[in-house]
Amino acid sequence: MLSQASKNTHHEPAVKAVRPRGKARWSIALLMGFGILINYVDRLSISVTQGPLTKEFGLTAIEFGVLSSAFLWSYAIMQIPSGMLLDRFGVKKVWGASAVLWTVASVLTAIASGAWVIVLARVFLGVAEAPAFPGAMKATGLWFPRHERGLCTAIFDSGTRLANVLGLPLIAFTVATWGWREAFWLQAVLSLVFLGAFLWRYTGPKHKLSKGSLSAEEYRYIIDGGATSEDVRPASDWSTIAYLLRQRKVWGLSLGLAGAGYVLWMLLTWLPGYMQTSMNQSVLQSGIYAAVPALAMFVSELTIGGWWVDRVIGRGANADKVRKGVLVAGMIVALFTVGAAFSNSPIVAITWIAIGSAGIALVYVTSNSLPALIAPEGSAGSLAAIVNCVNLLAGVAAPIVTGFIVDATGHFVYAFIIGGVALVGGLASYLLLMGRIEPIPAPAVTVAAED
Repeated sequence: MLSQASKNTHHEPAVKAVRPRGKARWSIALLMGFGILINYVDRLSISVTQGPLTKEFGLTAIEFGVLSSAFLWSYAIMQIPSGMLLDRFGVKKVWGASAVLWTVASVLTAIASGAWVIVLARVFLGVAEAPAFPGAMKATGLWFPRHERGLCTAIFDSGTRLANVLGLPLIAFTVATWGWREAFWLQAVLSLVFLGAFLWRYTGPKHKLSKGSLSAEEYRYIIDGGATSEDVRPASDWSTIAYLLRQRKVWGLSLGLAGAGYVLWMLLTWLPGYMQTSMNQSVLQSGIYAAVPALAMFVSELTIGGWWVDRVIGRGANADKVRKGVLVAGMIVALFTVGAAFSNSPIVAITWIAIGSAGIALVYVTSNSLPALIAPEGSAGSLAAIVNCVNLLAGVAAPIVTGFIVDATGHFVYAFIIGGVALVGGLASYLLLMGRIEPIPAPAVTVAAED
């Protein structure tokens, strides 16, 4: 039997509601974007420090690939548990604890006495940052009407791009000027800044309404627009996970994103190294080049994946066709990354990668908006965690496979071609498995208090 929550399934509005006075919900989106930005600086800085780390600890390409992917092992494994924790205890408690732990991970890396210590610190960082995206997706469902979730997702997801545009050049400058250990001390300081801001500013809409920091008009706009209930909790964490894993729609979304995720994680962990070894660029130059695709992704997801999608749907377009069309177009454009396999110039290579990365951004921002749209009431954290877990399994494979290819061939040609194959597989999953983008009926739920 379906719960009452599932009977009251929300649908996209035919006409966009009049926006209220008050911008509290957008301050939450910006806060989440800041958190994701710090997350990605933490996890990506290892790619910029490849040269110094390899020299200091005598690492081969395969060993560095294993070290780079150590974060992803625990990050992927902890996705589903973190989603369950988010659905059970709420965003504020789980994200707050997470920020404390990832600060500790940065400190451990900075004081590492050997490569094995860095591997352990990266594994710990993966555990600490596992709730990041599921938490942001859950907060999106709580704070935003359905027709504004595209732009909200683009805002918090843009933190990943800004980490490349702003974070990687900053880390590269710090490494070049002071050293790789100082770069990780800088990350710890930035993490503490975010922790203070998050504990000060984040809470659920009901709490902000009661404190007078959210207007009744804006609260009503959020709720009437189809926001997820703050009071609904799954009756059983593991039964909810099992139920979601039986849904074909969940697998279509998960495997589709994993196709794009393989290429994204290959670029995140190996692009600076590719520019340094194949294109003979310095550490600082590689950090600057790596910012170009990130800038393309930032512009693409905010303008098309966020603003344009919400605008078109708000004017009455078929939401399913719009979002699925963006997913398909994004995957096709992402195939341009394969062009880097046949490039001899750093400018030509980064151009191909930037165009393809813009397509990957469209896939990510659209896919990341879907858990809050299709999850049964109270289960957005768990569904987001499943999607992210499958995606990250591809992310774990990408650095290692790329390392093997580089060690075996001495170049990145086949690495980019394999990325193209992954993209084709992801496109097939979106088209053949996902079906309509609409809410999944929910099993029975229980009621509890939100943060």
